[in-house]
Amino acid sequence: MISFNNLKNLLIVVSCAAVVTSCKNSKLFGKKTETSDVTGWNYNDKNMGGYQVAREKEERTGPGLVFVQGGTFTMGSTEEDVMSDWNNIPTRKTVNSFYIDRTEVANIHYREYIYWINNVFDGDEYKEIRDKALPDTLVWRSELAYNEPLVEYYFRHPSYNYYPVVGVSWQQAHDFCLWRSDRVNEKALIDKQFINKNTLKNIQGQGSESFNTKAYLLGLT
Repeated sequence: MISFNNLKNLLIVVSCAAVVTSCKNSKLFGKKTETSDVTGWNYNDKNMGGYQVAREKEERTGPGLVFVQGGTFTMGSTEEDVMSDWNNIPTRKTVNSFYIDRTEVANIHYREYIYWINNVFDGDEYKEIRDKALPDTLVWRSELAYNEPLVEYYFRHPSYNYYPVVGVSWQQAHDFCLWRSDRVNEKALIDKQFINKNTLKNIQGQGSESFNTKAYLLGLT
Protein backbone atom coordinates (compact mmCIF):
# COMPACT_ATOMS: atom_id res chain seq x y z
CA MET A 1 0.00 0.00 0.00
CA ILE A 2 1.29 3.43 -0.92
CA SER A 3 1.74 5.58 2.14
CA PHE A 4 0.30 9.08 2.32
CA ASN A 5 3.79 10.70 2.19
CA ASN A 6 4.79 8.68 -0.90
CA LEU A 7 1.52 9.60 -2.60
CA LYS A 8 2.07 13.23 -1.72
CA ASN A 9 5.60 13.18 -3.17
CA LEU A 10 4.35 11.46 -6.33
CA LEU A 11 1.71 14.15 -6.84
CA ILE A 12 4.33 16.89 -6.39
CA VAL A 13 6.63 15.30 -9.00
CA VAL A 14 3.78 14.89 -11.49
CA SER A 15 2.66 18.49 -10.92
CA CYS A 16 6.20 19.83 -11.45
CA ALA A 17 6.57 17.81 -14.66
CA ALA A 18 3.28 19.20 -15.94
CA VAL A 19 4.36 22.78 -15.13
CA VAL A 20 7.73 22.35 -16.89
CA THR A 21 6.04 20.87 -19.96
CA SER A 22 3.53 23.70 -20.04
CA CYS A 23 6.26 26.34 -19.73
CA LYS A 24 8.28 24.67 -22.46
CA ASN A 25 5.30 24.66 -24.78
CA SER A 26 4.68 28.31 -24.02
CA LYS A 27 8.36 29.09 -24.89
CA LEU A 28 9.16 30.25 -21.37
CA PHE A 29 12.11 27.87 -21.14
CA GLY A 30 12.19 26.81 -24.76
CA LYS A 31 14.04 28.68 -27.50
CA LYS A 32 11.98 31.65 -28.61
CA THR A 33 11.29 31.68 -32.34
CA GLU A 34 11.11 35.01 -34.13
CA THR A 35 8.28 35.24 -36.63
CA SER A 36 7.88 37.47 -39.67
CA ASP A 37 5.22 40.17 -39.27
CA VAL A 38 4.37 40.01 -42.96
CA THR A 39 4.29 36.25 -43.68
CA GLY A 40 3.97 34.55 -40.31
CA TRP A 41 6.92 32.30 -41.19
CA ASN A 42 9.56 31.60 -38.59
CA TYR A 43 13.00 33.14 -38.91
CA ASN A 44 16.10 30.94 -38.57
CA ASP A 45 13.94 27.84 -39.06
CA LYS A 46 15.17 25.30 -41.61
CA ASN A 47 11.69 23.80 -41.73
CA MET A 48 10.16 27.10 -42.86
CA GLY A 49 12.36 28.29 -45.68
CA GLY A 50 15.50 28.78 -43.57
CA TYR A 51 15.59 32.59 -43.81
CA GLN A 52 18.36 33.70 -41.44
CA VAL A 53 18.09 36.84 -39.36
CA ALA A 54 21.11 37.99 -37.36
CA ARG A 55 20.34 38.59 -33.69
CA GLU A 56 21.16 41.88 -32.01
CA LYS A 57 24.24 41.86 -29.86
CA GLU A 58 25.36 44.60 -27.53
CA GLU A 59 28.63 46.19 -28.54
CA ARG A 60 31.46 45.86 -26.06
CA THR A 61 33.25 49.02 -24.98
CA GLY A 62 36.97 48.87 -25.72
CA PRO A 63 39.60 49.24 -22.99
CA GLY A 64 39.96 52.77 -21.63
CA LEU A 65 37.00 54.13 -23.61
CA VAL A 66 33.67 55.67 -22.66
CA PHE A 67 30.54 55.83 -24.80
CA VAL A 68 29.22 59.26 -25.81
CA GLN A 69 25.60 59.35 -26.91
CA GLY A 70 24.97 61.18 -30.16
CA GLY A 71 22.29 63.79 -30.68
CA THR A 72 21.40 67.07 -32.37
CA PHE A 73 22.41 70.65 -31.62
CA THR A 74 22.10 74.10 -33.13
CA MET A 75 25.30 75.40 -34.72
CA GLY A 76 25.55 79.13 -35.30
CA SER A 77 24.11 82.21 -33.70
CA THR A 78 21.24 81.45 -31.36
CA GLU A 79 20.64 85.05 -30.29
CA GLU A 80 19.25 88.07 -32.11
CA ASP A 81 21.56 89.36 -34.86
CA VAL A 82 21.74 93.01 -33.81
CA MET A 83 23.99 94.05 -36.69
CA SER A 84 21.91 92.07 -39.22
CA ASP A 85 25.05 90.54 -40.70
CA TRP A 86 23.51 87.09 -41.07
CA ASN A 87 26.98 85.58 -41.33
CA ASN A 88 26.35 82.92 -38.73
CA ILE A 89 22.98 81.43 -39.64
CA PRO A 90 21.85 78.77 -37.14
CA THR A 91 21.52 75.27 -38.54
CA ARG A 92 20.53 72.00 -36.94
CA LYS A 93 23.32 69.42 -36.88
CA THR A 94 23.38 65.74 -35.93
CA VAL A 95 26.34 64.01 -34.32
CA ASN A 96 26.56 60.22 -34.32
CA SER A 97 27.34 58.33 -31.13
CA PHE A 98 31.03 57.64 -30.60
CA TYR A 99 33.65 56.42 -28.15
CA ILE A 100 36.33 58.56 -26.56
CA ASP A 101 39.21 57.89 -24.20
CA ARG A 102 38.68 58.48 -20.51
CA THR A 103 42.00 60.36 -20.46
CA GLU A 104 44.56 61.62 -22.93
CA VAL A 105 46.84 59.08 -24.60
CA ALA A 106 49.87 58.97 -22.32
CA ASN A 107 53.56 58.61 -23.10
CA ILE A 108 53.56 54.99 -21.90
CA HIS A 109 50.78 54.12 -24.35
CA TYR A 110 52.47 55.74 -27.31
CA ARG A 111 55.78 54.11 -26.40
CA GLU A 112 53.95 50.76 -26.51
CA TYR A 113 52.97 51.65 -30.08
CA ILE A 114 56.56 52.60 -30.93
CA TYR A 115 57.81 49.33 -29.42
CA TRP A 116 55.39 47.35 -31.59
CA ILE A 117 56.39 49.29 -34.74
CA ASN A 118 60.09 48.75 -34.05
CA ASN A 119 59.61 45.01 -33.59
CA VAL A 120 57.17 44.26 -36.38
CA PHE A 121 58.89 46.53 -38.92
CA ASP A 122 62.46 45.81 -37.91
CA GLY A 123 64.10 45.54 -41.33
CA ASP A 124 66.16 48.28 -42.99
CA GLU A 125 63.45 48.64 -45.64
CA TYR A 126 61.04 49.76 -42.89
CA LYS A 127 63.24 52.49 -41.39
CA GLU A 128 61.02 55.25 -42.80
CA ILE A 129 57.95 53.70 -41.14
CA ARG A 130 59.73 53.59 -37.77
CA ASP A 131 60.97 57.17 -38.05
CA LYS A 132 57.58 58.55 -39.09
CA ALA A 133 55.92 57.08 -35.99
CA LEU A 134 58.15 58.97 -33.53
CA PRO A 135 56.70 62.12 -31.92
CA ASP A 136 58.43 65.45 -32.51
CA THR A 137 60.08 66.19 -29.17
CA LEU A 138 61.42 69.52 -30.49
CA VAL A 139 57.98 71.09 -29.98
CA TRP A 140 59.17 71.90 -26.45
CA ARG A 141 61.73 74.36 -27.76
CA SER A 142 60.75 78.01 -27.80
CA GLU A 143 62.53 81.35 -27.47
CA LEU A 144 63.62 82.39 -23.98
CA ALA A 145 62.44 79.07 -22.53
CA TYR A 146 64.77 76.50 -21.01
CA ASN A 147 62.91 73.38 -22.08
CA GLU A 148 65.86 71.20 -23.07
CA PRO A 149 65.22 68.73 -20.21
CA LEU A 150 61.71 68.18 -21.58
CA VAL A 151 63.09 67.70 -25.09
CA GLU A 152 65.38 64.94 -23.80
CA TYR A 153 63.33 63.25 -21.06
CA TYR A 154 59.59 63.99 -21.36
CA PHE A 155 58.67 61.20 -23.78
CA ARG A 156 60.84 58.38 -22.41
CA HIS A 157 61.53 59.04 -18.73
CA PRO A 158 59.41 56.88 -16.34
CA SER A 159 58.49 59.99 -14.33
CA TYR A 160 56.37 61.14 -17.28
CA ASN A 161 54.79 57.76 -18.06
CA TYR A 162 51.21 58.93 -17.56
CA TYR A 163 51.63 62.47 -18.86
CA PRO A 164 49.90 63.23 -22.20
CA VAL A 165 52.04 62.51 -25.24
CA VAL A 166 52.95 65.65 -27.20
CA GLY A 167 54.46 66.35 -30.59
CA VAL A 168 52.10 63.96 -32.40
CA SER A 169 50.68 65.06 -35.74
CA TRP A 170 47.15 64.33 -36.95
CA GLN A 171 48.45 61.59 -39.26
CA GLN A 172 50.43 59.97 -36.45
CA ALA A 173 47.34 60.05 -34.21
CA HIS A 174 45.30 58.47 -37.01
CA ASP A 175 47.87 55.68 -37.46
CA PHE A 176 47.96 55.10 -33.71
CA CYS A 177 44.17 54.68 -33.66
CA LEU A 178 44.32 52.13 -36.49
CA TRP A 179 47.05 50.21 -34.67
CA ARG A 180 45.10 50.29 -31.42
CA SER A 181 41.91 49.02 -33.09
CA ASP A 182 43.85 46.17 -34.70
CA ARG A 183 45.41 45.11 -31.40
CA VAL A 184 42.07 45.21 -29.53
CA ASN A 185 40.35 43.21 -32.28
CA GLU A 186 43.23 40.75 -32.47
CA LYS A 187 43.05 40.16 -28.71
CA ALA A 188 39.26 39.65 -28.87
CA LEU A 189 39.63 37.06 -31.64
CA ILE A 190 42.36 35.26 -29.71
CA ASP A 191 40.17 35.17 -26.58
CA LYS A 192 37.41 33.54 -28.66
CA GLN A 193 39.99 31.15 -30.19
CA PHE A 194 39.43 32.35 -33.74
CA ILE A 195 43.16 33.14 -33.92
CA ASN A 196 46.02 31.08 -32.53
CA LYS A 197 47.38 32.81 -29.42
CA ASN A 198 50.89 31.67 -30.31
CA THR A 199 51.00 34.39 -32.95
CA LEU A 200 51.62 36.91 -30.15
CA LYS A 201 54.71 35.12 -28.84
CA ASN A 202 56.92 36.39 -31.62
CA ILE A 203 55.89 39.54 -33.44
CA GLN A 204 59.44 40.19 -34.61
CA GLY A 205 59.60 40.93 -38.31
CA GLN A 206 55.96 40.21 -39.13
CA GLY A 207 55.76 43.40 -41.18
CA SER A 208 52.71 43.56 -43.41
CA GLU A 209 51.78 40.02 -42.31
CA SER A 210 50.69 41.28 -38.88
CA PHE A 211 46.98 41.23 -38.04
CA ASN A 212 44.92 43.88 -39.80
CA THR A 213 41.21 44.33 -39.08
CA LYS A 214 40.27 45.41 -42.59
CA ALA A 215 42.12 42.49 -44.18
CA TYR A 216 40.49 40.08 -41.72
CA LEU A 217 36.98 41.30 -42.52
CA LEU A 218 37.70 40.96 -46.23
CA GLY A 219 38.84 37.38 -45.68
CA LEU A 220 42.41 38.09 -46.75
CA THR A 221 44.02 36.61 -43.62
